[in-house]
Amino acid sequence: MLTRRTFIRNAGLTAFGFAGLRTLVNQPVFANSVSNKAGYGPLIDDAQGLLKLPQGFSYTVFSRTGEEMPDGFKVPAMHDGMGAFAGPDGLTLLVRNHENESHLTARGPFGAMNERLDLMPREKIYDRGHGILPNIGGTTTLVFDTRTQQLQTHYLSLAGTVRNCAGGPTPWGTWVTCEEVNAVPEPNAEQPHGYNFEVRPAVEPGLVDPVPLKAMGRFRHEAIAVDPVSGAVYETEDLADGLLYRFLPTVKGDLAAGGKLQALGLVDAVITDTRNLTGAQFPVGRPLAVRWIDLDEPESPNDDLRLRGAAAGAVPFARGEGAWTAEDGIYFAMTIGGPKALGQIFRYVPSPYEGTPRELEQPGKLELFAEPNDSALLRNCDNLAMTPWGDLLICEDSAENCRLVGVTPQGEFYHIAENPIPKRELAGVCFSPDASTLFFNVQNPGYTVAMTGPWERRLHA
Repeated sequence: MLTRRTFIRNAGLTAFGFAGLRTLVNQPVFANSVSNKAGYGPLIDDAQGLLKLPQGFSYTVFSRTGEEMPDGFKVPAMHDGMGAFAGPDGLTLLVRNHENESHLTARGPFGAMNERLDLMPREKIYDRGHGILPNIGGTTTLVFDTRTQQLQTHYLSLAGTVRNCAGGPTPWGTWVTCEEVNAVPEPNAEQPHGYNFEVRPAVEPGLVDPVPLKAMGRFRHEAIAVDPVSGAVYETEDLADGLLYRFLPTVKGDLAAGGKLQALGLVDAVITDTRNLTGAQFPVGRPLAVRWIDLDEPESPNDDLRLRGAAAGAVPFARGEGAWTAEDGIYFAMTIGGPKALGQIFRYVPSPYEGTPRELEQPGKLELFAEPNDSALLRNCDNLAMTPWGDLLICEDSAENCRLVGVTPQGEFYHIAENPIPKRELAGVCFSPDASTLFFNVQNPGYTVAMTGPWERRLHA
């Protein structure tokens, strides 16, 4: 049986002995300032002016927007969510999302006038937009050698989707990429949008078949995370009244075979909201039992899944963003939660009987793990991942200087990197399978960063 520990180890995140976050029951995760003990020390400006990093760290920038790729297409803009996978001969395969919209043709892979669209086989593009405004989101796959810190190649791997924001890795070694749109189609659209798609990483260039995973729901998707024990897939929704969804595949590991979509509600009907926008209705550090509510018509074109779910008792979340599977549960980022709208981090611990009729005997539990309400600590959490040493790592999406923020199991906050240029969102944070390299994206103007340094200092802290 595939356990969470095995899944994380297979994903390459146990090179330093992954322990997972250990939240103390009833212990709120708050801090008054950035910790002087945790982390790697103060951030220092670099000569290029692109990043602030701790002493002893360095970085490489690669795969910039507009670069020519060997497959004949251009690197699309709006680099977003990303996953790292083990490739052959010690290589790392990165699958990277692009949050592009079709009317911004200059940002796409086909050129400013879509002059390269004819290079694309029709069966490999989900929505060609009648040849007028093809959808220019999708994914690129990058082959990177952490031993030389060099990009080997990069290519378009999913074409014709729109606003591919976040997603998540699966225990079977694929990347699920999510369209962050409602049911309203793009101009000149040939296909409905608002779905997830699955991409298998590969060294050899090639486009995957663009198959929408319709049973997983049609809504403003953000990210997914998979429980490797039950096979359940959890999905976030990027709306101020969005829900947290669970997809139970009919066949474990085969998302295209269909399944059941549900929304999260609480057993305690007194608590009706998780967002804490006007007060602390949802307590920090206290796990609460959940119930899962079946949703009919997951492919509804009416953009009403969250409305129907709420009417049936599901609780709203404040713009669900990143999701990640850890040894001790599934973590979710809510970008504008809390009374100061600076963000929340939730942890869900699945039932031992997750997804079966017996889960009512011992329900899964949802905990508000962190709600700092202090911009010195965290501003608008977005993509997240686990570090090899067991801390949570969070990308900020802020109008100010965006940072990579670490949170220890004891609730100490620290900063690993900062973009000194305002309004440059950080996204797609993930470690290489050999745990040597931290990857992340700078969405605008669009490039990927490989960061290296003495990571072992946190392991032995």
